[in-house]
Amino acid sequence: MPKIYRLLTEDDTSAFCHKVSEALSKGWELYGDPSYAFDASRGVMRCAQAVTKEIETEYHPQMKLGQQ
Repeated sequence: MPKIYRLLTEDDTSAFCHKVSEALSKGWELYGDPSYAFDASRGVMRCAQAVTKEIETEYHPQMKLGQQ
């Protein structure tokens, strides 16, 4: 089965946790550890988490990954 990949990013707020939780509730799986970095231009911490998901169809670049 093909697998697709997304990198979720957001400021370090509850919005990031909600974004990851929503992806998990739609069948995405965590891939690796989360990352954190300071965005000096905005003065905020940023978070990133990779997720993957097996899909029934072949991957194509026009796919809307967030809708899978």
